[in-house]
Amino acid sequence: MTAVKTNEKPGTRAVLSSYRASAYKFREVLNLIRGRDIKTAKEILSGLERDVAGVIGKLLDSAIANAVNNDRISADELYVASCYADEGPTMKRFRARARGRAGAIRKRTAHVTVIVARMEDAQLKVIRSKRDAEEANRRARRVARTRGSAATRKAASEKQPEVTETIEAGQVTATVDTVTEEVTSAVEVEQVDETTAAGNGVADQSQETAEVVDEAADSAESEEEEK
Repeated sequence: MTAVKTNEKPGTRAVLSSYRASAYKFREVLNLIRGRDIKTAKEILSGLERDVAGVIGKLLDSAIANAVNNDRISADELYVASCYADEGPTMKRFRARARGRAGAIRKRTAHVTVIVARMEDAQLKVIRSKRDAEEANRRARRVARTRGSAATRKAASEKQPEVTETIEAGQVTATVDTVTEEVTSAVEVEQVDETTAAGNGVADQSQETAEVVDEAADSAESEEEEK
């Protein structure tokens, strides 16, 4: 016959036996969730970076499932009534050291127990009112964010024609500048052509003058030879 323990709070439990970790490591995490409601306890465990936190989370889920399936208690009404870790059997090993000596190695284990129970009506009322207030605040923020997005889209749609007009005006200005540059380029080309033509005319006149001078010189030489 199993003796009834009188030093534990009533509730639904889940037990993990002989897990390969020290009881000290479990106790540091169990102290954080003791007396917390289920939602808060899960949030605390999910934020920890210790390996035993995941083990305790699975053990807590097992205790919740036992309470829901066996005792017909809603999971939202549960809290961590008690949790503790006891030392299990220690496996003794050794490591060879100098001069034939041996260094002791102790591989410790632990027995972990998590007990969940239903909260009092007054405590349930406070927690539910707090959750309702948080849900109302989230809903208000979501509505405000949605309305702000709608107002932003409306303002953007109203500013769209002005942007179009500005773009069109910029395009007209760019077109006028382009036409002005084309006319200026055409005028410059015509001026260059006239200058080139004038230069060609002067060169032709210089060539005719040189030919006349050469003819006069030839005639003068021929007269001297006749004399």
